[in-house]
Amino acid sequence: MLPFIGFWGHAAVAFAYAALAIWLLHKYGTRNRQQVMLIAAMALTALWGIISTVAGPLSLAALCAESARNLAWLCFMFFLLRSGEGREQPRTINMIYGVLLVVLLFQPVNDTAVAIFGNASNGADLATQSAMTMRMIYAVGALVVVHNLYTVSAPEARWGISLPMAALAAMWTYDLNLYTISYLTSAPSDELVQTRGFATAVLAPVFVMAAKRNSNWGIRLSRSVAFQSVSLVAIGVYMLGMVVLATALELVGGTYVRLAQISLIFGMSLAALLILPSGRFKSWLRVVIAKNFFQHRYDYRSEWMRFADTIGFPSKEAAPFYERVVKSLADIFDSPGGLLLVPDDEGRLTLQARWNWATADVPANCVTSQTMPFFESTGHIVSMDEVRAGTDERCDPRAVPQWLYDEPHAWAVVPLVHFGKLAGLVILARPRLPRALDWEDLDMLRVVGRQLASYLAEAASQQALAESQQFEQFNRRFAFVAHDIKNLVSQLSILARNAERHADKPEFRADMIDTLRSSVDKMNELLARLSQHNKSRHSLPVVIDIGEAVMKAVHDKRLIYPIDAQLKPGLFATADPARVETIIGHLVQNAIEATLDGSPVRINCRKQGNDVAVNITDTGVGMTEAFISNHLFKPFESTKEGGFGIGAYEARALAVSMGGQLRVESRVGKGTTFTLLLPIADEKDNQISMEEAA
Repeated sequence: MLPFIGFWGHAAVAFAYAALAIWLLHKYGTRNRQQVMLIAAMALTALWGIISTVAGPLSLAALCAESARNLAWLCFMFFLLRSGEGREQPRTINMIYGVLLVVLLFQPVNDTAVAIFGNASNGADLATQSAMTMRMIYAVGALVVVHNLYTVSAPEARWGISLPMAALAAMWTYDLNLYTISYLTSAPSDELVQTRGFATAVLAPVFVMAAKRNSNWGIRLSRSVAFQSVSLVAIGVYMLGMVVLATALELVGGTYVRLAQISLIFGMSLAALLILPSGRFKSWLRVVIAKNFFQHRYDYRSEWMRFADTIGFPSKEAAPFYERVVKSLADIFDSPGGLLLVPDDEGRLTLQARWNWATADVPANCVTSQTMPFFESTGHIVSMDEVRAGTDERCDPRAVPQWLYDEPHAWAVVPLVHFGKLAGLVILARPRLPRALDWEDLDMLRVVGRQLASYLAEAASQQALAESQQFEQFNRRFAFVAHDIKNLVSQLSILARNAERHADKPEFRADMIDTLRSSVDKMNELLARLSQHNKSRHSLPVVIDIGEAVMKAVHDKRLIYPIDAQLKPGLFATADPARVETIIGHLVQNAIEATLDGSPVRINCRKQGNDVAVNITDTGVGMTEAFISNHLFKPFESTKEGGFGIGAYEARALAVSMGGQLRVESRVGKGTTFTLLLPIADEKDNQISMEEAA
C-alpha cells in the first residue's frame, strides 16, 4: 500500500508543479528575476516528483533532485528579498543565505558517500548520519529564512507573500520531521517518505492562489531582524562547529577522549558566554551587518525614533535634560560617553553635563578664545584623530583646547549651532569599536546637531522666561505692597495733622499708639509679602459676622476720618476675614481720597438675595462710565494723581477668589458706591456661629 501511495503522490507532484511552471511561464514570461526563479523552482519540484516516481524517493537521483529543488526555492526567496522596495535598502544578504547554500552543496556529496560506502557498515552509518544532519540543518535554516522574509517585508506586501511563505514553511516543516525521525531511528521512516509526495502536491493550489493574488512582492529589510538573523546563524554555526569538533575527537579515540570532549564543550560554551554578551562584540557585529547588508550605515527611522524618545519623552527615572542631550547623540554612534559645553551668562563655554565620562579632566577654562568664533562660523565637526594626525585641513588648531589633545578617549567634537549662534559643544568618547568618521557619520552628526541645538535654544529661552516670570511676580507683589504702603502713609499723614490739634487729649494719644502699632504690624507683613519664600496663600472661607469684619477693617481709619457705619447685626457670610479686611480697607481708602470736602464715608450691610451686600458710599468726584468699563479694574490705571491703580483691581480679585462679586455705581460730581457681595452662610452655619459666639 505504501509504495502505491508513494508512486501516485510523487506523480501528482510531477503533474501539478509542471502544469504550474507552464502556466506561470505564460503568465509572467521572464520579466524579472524572482518570477524566473519561481518558474524554475516549480519546474525543479516537478523534476523531483518525476525522478521520485521513476527511481524511488530515496534514490541518489531523487535526493540530488531534492537538493536542486531546495536550491531553487532558496534562490527564489533571495531574489524576492532583493526585489521591489528592498532593492534600495540591502546591499547583499549572502551572509544569511551562505550557510544554507553551503549545506545544499554538501548534500549531494553526502548522498554520493552513502551510495559509495553502502557495503561498508561503518562508513555507511557515518555518511547516513551526516546526510540526515545536513538536511535537518537546512530545514531549520530554511524555516528561519521564511519567517524572516515575511517579517521584514513591507506591510502592504505581506498580503501578497503570505500564501507562498506558508506553503514553503509547510513543505520544510514536513522535511524537518522526516529527517529528524530518520536521524533518531537511524533509518528513514517509510510512512513519511511515501506520503511526502501527496503532502507536497496539496501545496500546489496554494501557489496558484498566491500567483493570482499578486505577481510582484516588495520587501524591505529590517535592521533589527537582520541583526537577529545573523546572530542566529552565527550561533548555529558556532554550535555546529562545536558538535563537529566533538565528533572528530570521538573518531580519533583514545583514553581521555571523554575528558577532551567535555573540556572542549565547556571551554567553547564559556567562551560564547563571555564573547556574545559583550558590548564590543555587538558593536562589531552591527558594523559588519551595516557594511555588508545595507547601503546606509544607519536605520534613520529607528534612530530618529530613539532620539525622540531619549530627548523628548523623559521618564521619571531619566537623566537630567543636559545629560540626555549627550546620550541622545552618543547612542547613535555607539559612543560610551560624552561631555556637553554650553555658553554661560558671560558667553563663555563651560562644562554643563557629563554622561558616562567621569574620568575626563576638564579644566575650568575649557576653551580658547578661538573656539566659539571658529565653530559658529564654520559648524565644522572635528575628528580628534585627524586633528592629532594633522590631516584635518579645515580645522583651526587654535580652536581646539589642549586638554582635548591630551584626552585619549576624545573622538569627535560636534558643534550645536542654532541660527548662527553656538548653543553648545558635544565631545563624544571613542566608540567601543574604534573607527574613523565617514561622510554618513558627518551627515548624521550635522542633522542631529541642528536638532539638539534647537532643543538647547528652547531650554535657554524657557530658563530666561522663567527668570522673567519671577521678576514679573516680584514686580506684581511690589506693586500691591507699594499701594498698601501709600495707604499707610496717607493714614499716618492724617494722624500727624490731627496730632497737632489733639495731642494733649489722653484718648487721642491712646488711639494714636494703637494706630502706630497697627501700621507697624502691617508694614512688617508687607515686607514679608515681598519675600520669595512667601507663598501668599489665603485661608479657607469660614462663617463670619460681616458687621464685625467691617468694623475691624475700618477701626484705624475711623480715628482719622469720619466714617458712618450702619451695620445690621446677625448677618453671616462665608468668607475669609483677612481678605474681607483687605477689600474694605482698599475701598474705604479710595472713598476717603476721592472725597475732597471731608464728608463722611457711609457703610451699610444688608441681605441681598443669596448674598450679603456691603455698600461703601462716598460723595466724592465720581467716575465716568467709560473709565469704569475700560480702566477701573485694570492694574496701574488711576484718576488720582500719584495713584497706583491697584486697590480696585486687587479688591475685585480677592472678592472673586471667595466666590463673591464687586460692583460699582458712580456719577461724576455726585459720588461712588462700591457693593461687595459675599455668599450668605447657611442657617445651620449661622446657628453654629451664634452658639460659638455665645
